[in-house]
Amino acid sequence: MSKDNTHSFSSAFQQFLKSENLEHTFKEKRLIQSWEKIMGQTIASRTSKVQVRNKILYLQLTSAPLKQEMLNSKQKVLDLIEKEIGPGVVEDVRFF
Repeated sequence: MSKDNTHSFSSAFQQFLKSENLEHTFKEKRLIQSWEKIMGQTIASRTSKVQVRNKILYLQLTSAPLKQEMLNSKQKVLDLIEKEIGPGVVEDVRFF
């Protein structure tokens, strides 16, 4: 596939997501699939559940000290997500 075809497909796919109102849902799924890449293997291995609902990221962690550390670093987590996925995907992070 040539570079022009790849670009055309990417543009067409983005257009489709917008027209079907699926762009935000697609970004949420990308966030969940990219969790290890965003936070690293150590944190990802201690995360048992990742969900996004109403622009809130819900994380279930298996380590109490990590949960406390993540609570103190909420803004950093949001910044990392925004850098990788883009703005507006999540507005808050909650831990359980």
